[in-house]
Amino acid sequence: MNIPTRHEAEALAGRLPPLLVAAERVAATVVQGVHGRRRVGSGDSFWQFRPYAAGDSATRIDWRQTAKSERAYIRENEWEAAQSVWLWPDRSASMEWRSSRQLPLKSGRAALLLLALSALLIRGGERVALLGDPRPPALGRAVLERMAATLARPGRAGGVPETVPLPRHATLVLISDFLAPLDTLQPMITGFAARGIRGHLLQVLDPAEETLPFEGRVRFEGLEQEPSTLISRVETIRDQYQARLAAQRDGLASLTRTYGWSFACHRTDHPPHTALLALFGVMSGLPQQVRALAGA
Repeated sequence: MNIPTRHEAEALAGRLPPLLVAAERVAATVVQGVHGRRRVGSGDSFWQFRPYAAGDSATRIDWRQTAKSERAYIRENEWEAAQSVWLWPDRSASMEWRSSRQLPLKSGRAALLLLALSALLIRGGERVALLGDPRPPALGRAVLERMAATLARPGRAGGVPETVPLPRHATLVLISDFLAPLDTLQPMITGFAARGIRGHLLQVLDPAEETLPFEGRVRFEGLEQEPSTLISRVETIRDQYQARLAAQRDGLASLTRTYGWSFACHRTDHPPHTALLALFGVMSGLPQQVRALAGA
């Protein structure tokens, strides 16, 4: 798998009109942010202690907690953690596929979009982290390099993320082919939403997975230990296949709407910046007329 470099991701983010980045910052000032931010003040709930990191102000060290160990710790409240965005790319075997050498692997496109979105969010003042990474969300270019290094390592089986604890009102971005059964995806989405997490799902598919363009006798090999399936005339099941895919998407769209989440689709034969622009527009709360410029 070819993992995009930080420079490629930043270049993709840089293709977005600067006006949209400025609009996100203005929205953050006017409505206390577009990713669930809350004002500092009395009543803010404790979220967690995290290790002191380079760039943290020494005035933020919690000396009582630090005295209990050999490391310095920062105390974080929920309002602060809620300004962060957690991102998760599906790294299961089903993402390691493409119908043509002229197309990127689904995993490669997902990684590119994740890194580009991270670059854009960091530019707008957001802290980002990979879901499941024990290190706290952070700002800076070093974060992108750290993410790219993580994505370069082999992934693990399973196309559904674990419902790990996140601060209330934080933001979560999930990028996957989302072909797992709905009754598998629903508990995950429900679990995060019950915590007040704002979620965004981006489905990444190869064009052949949408259209099933094959003809004649075709053997389909499972990528995740499923048994192979031989179909003598694949064109005879095309309508049925497309109907099932539509039902899967309709189910995901309905489920995400229930919790105020967003759901969008992207094909690997389409330019990546269109999906990035649309996703960033949704996360920034931009009007539908503006998001339509993405052409997604």
